Amino acid sequence: MEFQKISSPSLRELFVEQLQHMILSGKLKIGEKLPPERRLAEMMQVSRAVVNGGITDLEKMGFLVVKPRSGTYVADYRRRGTINTLLSIMKYNGGRIRNEEIRSIFEVRIALDTLAAKLCIGRITDEEVELLLGKVNGIREADNVSGAIQAAFEFQHEFALMSGNTLIPLIFQSFKAPVFTMWERFCDLHGVQALYESNYTMWSHIRGRDTDGAVSWIETSMGNCIDGDWQIYYD
Repeated sequence: MEFQKISSPSLRELFVEQLQHMILSGKLKIGEKLPPERRLAEMMQVSRAVVNGGITDLEKMGFLVVKPRSGTYVADYRRRGTINTLLSIMKYNGGRIRNEEIRSIFEVRIALDTLAAKLCIGRITDEEVELLLGKVNGIREADNVSGAIQAAFEFQHEFALMSGNTLIPLIFQSFKAPVFTMWERFCDLHGVQALYESNYTMWSHIRGRDTDGAVSWIETSMGNCIDGDWQIYYD
């Protein structure tokens, strides 16, 4: 058995984490101006290099905006954020995705999966259909919830790849962490069998080259997760 090295977070990571928490908790308001870097370094007892690097990271995540000759301001991360912003929100919430993000991810998935179905089903080969079946069966045969979720992700990601659109699988891959969290919640509430049956139904439409049926199932299954019997909200 191999054990991985344990490493502590760097000062830069701790700086980023503290400011993220201050922004997400509302202690730092959207539009609020931060003290100059030198003053921040003194207040937090770190070097200016740590502050400068941390601000750069937070700007990339959509939490801050640096205005030349003016200063650094708290940004509206809903407008400027990336997938890393969502991951930071999850971390702040103890790994939970907020209800509005859950709903939004399902809505985006409806659009992406529908496009993938329309591009893929008309040209998919018998060999590819069998490959997808193996992924679906992996959900049922998994030894634990994590394995089932991994198999479900592989099935849906493989289908996205078969669409021939280069962006769909990349977007799907970028959402891997929150998608895993959502499916873990789904399995806790509704069971692995429900996850398997949902994906098997989708595969059945793919096998039958039934694009309309696949699109209808995408809308139905995702819709059930948004406001039907398969909801996974925390509140």
